[in-house]
Amino acid sequence: MDTHEHHQMTGHDGGNGASWSMAAQATLHCLTGCAIGEVLGMVIGTAAGFHNAGTVVLSIALAFIFGYALTMRGVIKSGLSLGAAFKVALAADTVSIAVMELIDNSVIVAIPGAMDAGLGDWLFWGSLLLSLAIAFVATTPVNRWMISRGLGHAVVHGSH
Repeated sequence: MDTHEHHQMTGHDGGNGASWSMAAQATLHCLTGCAIGEVLGMVIGTAAGFHNAGTVVLSIALAFIFGYALTMRGVIKSGLSLGAAFKVALAADTVSIAVMELIDNSVIVAIPGAMDAGLGDWLFWGSLLLSLAIAFVATTPVNRWMISRGLGHAVVHGSH
């Protein structure tokens, strides 16, 4: 079952089409791509000895790439061209990924020593996990608001 089928627009909250469950599913979808990119960027940046700013920039770039790629994969399966799928991914995910990246990178930077922790250090992995969890909680209401207005992941539903 496609991840987008999990959050069909059924109007569970009085008819505006944006239930908390739907928003959480959209955020989880976004979190998956963000987490892949974020973890990969942090691992590459840390292992390569990048400066903290370089590691954060790499993580953000990869989060957007993987976030968009996951959405594109689903809408291409439904028959859209690569260009059309990219436009849907931009419309569906840009705000969600941006909010998620702002939150999770801010949390990591705010945790003393997290950016300097090595890959074998619990502080590295624990702060990354905590930052993604906080980003999920903070981004879910944003996605609910966007879906209720026909934006964000609501755009994906028009492509199926």
